[in-house]
Amino acid sequence: MVEVKLHDIGEGMHEGEVIHFFVKTGDKVKVDQPLVEVQTDKVTAELPSPAAGTIKDIKVKEGDVVTVGSVILTIEASSSAAPSNQKTEEQTNVTTQPVVDKIIPSKNTVFAGGISTLNKRVLAAPFTRKIARENGVDIEQIVGTGPGGRVTDQDVYNFIENGSALSAKEDNTSKTVDVRHSKVPSFHSNEAEEIPFKGRRKQIAKKMVQSLATIPHVTHFEEIDVTAVMDLKKQLKAMDPENKRGMNVSVAAFFVKAIQIALKDFPIFNAKLDEEKEVIRLEKNVNIGIATDSDEGLIVPVISHVEQRNVRDIARDMKDKITRAKTNKLKGSDMTGGTFTISNVGPLGSIAATPIINHPEVALMAFHKTKKTPVVVGDDIVIRSMMNVSMSFDHRVADGATAVMFTNRVKELIENPYFMTLELI
Repeated sequence: MVEVKLHDIGEGMHEGEVIHFFVKTGDKVKVDQPLVEVQTDKVTAELPSPAAGTIKDIKVKEGDVVTVGSVILTIEASSSAAPSNQKTEEQTNVTTQPVVDKIIPSKNTVFAGGISTLNKRVLAAPFTRKIARENGVDIEQIVGTGPGGRVTDQDVYNFIENGSALSAKEDNTSKTVDVRHSKVPSFHSNEAEEIPFKGRRKQIAKKMVQSLATIPHVTHFEEIDVTAVMDLKKQLKAMDPENKRGMNVSVAAFFVKAIQIALKDFPIFNAKLDEEKEVIRLEKNVNIGIATDSDEGLIVPVISHVEQRNVRDIARDMKDKITRAKTNKLKGSDMTGGTFTISNVGPLGSIAATPIINHPEVALMAFHKTKKTPVVVGDDIVIRSMMNVSMSFDHRVADGATAVMFTNRVKELIENPYFMTLELI
C-alpha cells in the first residue's frame, strides 16, 4: 500500500488546504496522474500519483487543512508496479512532489459522431480549473486560445458569459454567470455574507501575527523627489517607443536597483536573525520580494540576484512575476529566498503606512503615491513630483540612525538616478 502525503511545497509552509480531488475511491490511476489540488499561502499545486494502481482510501475531504507529512490518500499498487521482493500489501511511505500547472487527463469527450474512446488531455492551470469548477463548467468543452491550446482564465470567463455554463450553486436555472462579481451579496438580503477564513487568507494572517509578535517594528518615514527618475523613464521610452530593446522600464525597477545598491552599503538590512544560534546572518545575495495583491490575497514573488542585474532585466522579471502572481501561476521557486521586501502601493493611492515586515527578513520599504507639489529649490519655488516612503525595520537588528542613513542613501540614488550607472557591475 502506498501512502500519499503532503510535501513541503513552499518556504516555511506547514499546511495546505485540500481544494479538489481529481479521483475517488476505486479509481485506477497511472504514475504522475494528478490526484489532488492543494492550496498553500503561496501557491496552488497538484499532487501527482507516485505509483500506478487503485485508489484505496481517501483520508481527508475537500476543504480540510492538512499539515506537512499528513496522509491524504492511499493507493493499492498494481502487481506490475510493485517491487518483486516486496508484497503489495506492504506499506510504503511516499511523499509526492507537487506539480504546478500540470496537464490532467480528462473523461471521454463527446464529438459530432459520438463518444471518443480516446481520453482528451486538457492543458490548463490549477487556478483556471478552479474557476471552471466553481461555476459548473466542463473544462473539456472549452477551446483553449493560449499557447499549445492551453485554456486560459479568459477562455473560461468567455465560455461562462456566452451563457453556456451554470453555476454549481444554481438549481439548473439558465442564466449567465459573471464569476468576477459572483461573491457580491444581494442588497435585498438581511443575511450577513460569510467568507471562509482558511487557505491563503489564513496563512497570511498567521504570518502577520508571527511577524508582529516576534519583531519589534519601527517605521521611519521620508519624502523623495522622483522627478528626475520619472524624466529618465520618459527619455528611455522615447528612445525605444516600440520597446524593441526593452528600454520602456517601470519606475519601480529603478527603486529595486536603488535599494540593492543601498543594501551594499548597509548590509545589516539584507540579513536574517537566527535567535537559536544567536547570530545575525548577512545574506550574500540580494533577493528582493515584491508584495503583490492578487484575488487570492497577498503574495510576494522574488526578484533573485538583483546585484547581478541591470534595470532593464529587473523590469522584465518584475513584470513577468507580478503578472503570474495575479493569475496564480507562480512556482514555489518564484517565492523563496527573499532577503528584503518592497511594497509599491502608490498606484493604489496610498500616502503613508506602517508596513509589517516579511518575517524572517529584517526590513521592508513601501513606496507611496507620487504627487506634484510646490517645493523650495534654492530660493525658487518649483513644481516637483514628490513621493513618501515608509521604512519598517527590526529594532533588534538595527538602530534608528542606521535606518535613516539607509533611507537617505536610497533617496540619493532615486533623486539622482544617473548615480546608479556608477554602481553597475
